[in-house]
Amino acid sequence: MTTTVKPELDHVQDIRIGSKSLTFWPYRFVTDPDAEDILELFRELTAAGKHVAFMAHFNHWKEMDTPICREAIRRIRATGAEIRTQAPLLKHINDDADQWAKMWTQQVRLGMIPYYLFVERDTGARHYFEVPLVKAWEIYREAMKQVPGLARTARGPSMSADPGKVEIQGVTEIKGEKVFVLRFIQGRDRDWVQRPFFAKYDEEATWLNHLEPALGESEFFFEAEFAAMKDEKQALIMKAS
Repeated sequence: MTTTVKPELDHVQDIRIGSKSLTFWPYRFVTDPDAEDILELFRELTAAGKHVAFMAHFNHWKEMDTPICREAIRRIRATGAEIRTQAPLLKHINDDADQWAKMWTQQVRLGMIPYYLFVERDTGARHYFEVPLVKAWEIYREAMKQVPGLARTARGPSMSADPGKVEIQGVTEIKGEKVFVLRFIQGRDRDWVQRPFFAKYDEEATWLNHLEPALGESEFFFEAEFAAMKDEKQALIMKAS
């Protein structure tokens, strides 16, 4: 396969590919008939100065503990692409700090970059997989205490909620009230990013919409603006129809 990076795409500098293929079909990059084609595409993109980030989904360290997976990792990295790793926290599968610490440490040793620990989304079979937010934070914190600095690149626990990506930064007490400390990693409004806010401590909460504002606030700082955004979008949809 021969491709050319078109001049009209010069403004595209970062290419991000999300895939779980390294866990269930690493042969895609090793022995499949077009394995060399996709690796050559990665080489051409990186040679053209593009930043290629392969976002690999690993839920457990055992998924990368096979020779074929490690060879696929080696081949992708040899193209100049980087591999970043992310996964949801899943009850019955990886709700254990030792497992995350081992997974992140192994990923670093294989040349990958730990990137995200996600809270299980509020969709599908979530009641089987979901973990309370406080436990998610405790698992993340305990895992971070065990890994070397190069593995402490993983952010989390992160909720990909409607207003944006919200990270649980910890649990603390302010003026006698126990609270979650939260912040936006990404937000519908850029001004929300990195802005801390507080929610009442709740041992049962498993998602952002289960939380209530703390410290006497009637709503979270972003709620009114987010509601206005949704109303405006709905009005545009109605107008278009």
